[in-house]
Amino acid sequence: MTTDTAAPAPHVQGVVDRLERAETSRTPVGDDGTWPALTLDEAYAAQALLCARRTARGEHETGLKLGFTSAAKMRQMGVSDLIVGRLTDAMRIAEGDLLDRTALIHPRVEPEVAFRVGRDVELAAPDADLVSSVDAVAPAMEVIDSRYEGFTFDLPRVVADNTSAARYVTGAWMPLDPRALGNLAVTLRTDGRDTALGSTSAILGHPMRTLTRLQALGARLGLRLRAGAVVLAGAATAAVPLPVGHVEVAIPTLGRVGIHVEGARDE
Repeated sequence: MTTDTAAPAPHVQGVVDRLERAETSRTPVGDDGTWPALTLDEAYAAQALLCARRTARGEHETGLKLGFTSAAKMRQMGVSDLIVGRLTDAMRIAEGDLLDRTALIHPRVEPEVAFRVGRDVELAAPDADLVSSVDAVAPAMEVIDSRYEGFTFDLPRVVADNTSAARYVTGAWMPLDPRALGNLAVTLRTDGRDTALGSTSAILGHPMRTLTRLQALGARLGLRLRAGAVVLAGAATAAVPLPVGHVEVAIPTLGRVGIHVEGARDE
């Protein structure tokens, strides 16, 4: 979802090689002192190359995700800037489906609000208007899975790692009513037990504000969204370790979305 075709520097390609191996082998990258100091632009170049390798393997881009749109996540990860990552169909889980957590390294889950784009949007175009291009909204969950040992990273490292993107699921889509999205309670549940509580107001004060921020960031990066693409607006709570069982997000007005998780539990 970027128009940037410039060849990345060798050290950027090396970062991509290591991140790709970490994901496919489910072995996180440790801090061995050889990781290069990336600029933020280099980190986004690495992210773009990672995504290009995915599409070369047959995956299709399905949208964008925003990170660090809540104060809780910023505190949890020790960063302060909003970031953007890319979604593909290989990351998508259908509502109610099964996720085997052993396919991931150390997954965490967070409740989100998702937007659907109703028409193609070139975010760098002078007449781009992402807000008016959105036609629907849904409850969502994102499963994140940092490819770094201990979920430890700085801003360029997490950007290079495609903002820890791993899996996502969206609930039923409904027509967008911005007035109905402010300050809604958000509940993350496991087997009917509340595991995290938050509010849509934790997402930049109101989830709609993420669209304006995404348009500005996407314009700088040359990103685009195709009709039907998903935008994950960011977490309404801090991420929690992905548990085994039925994991569900409930948001009044928007509804519920859930998946079944199996696999070994964290020690």
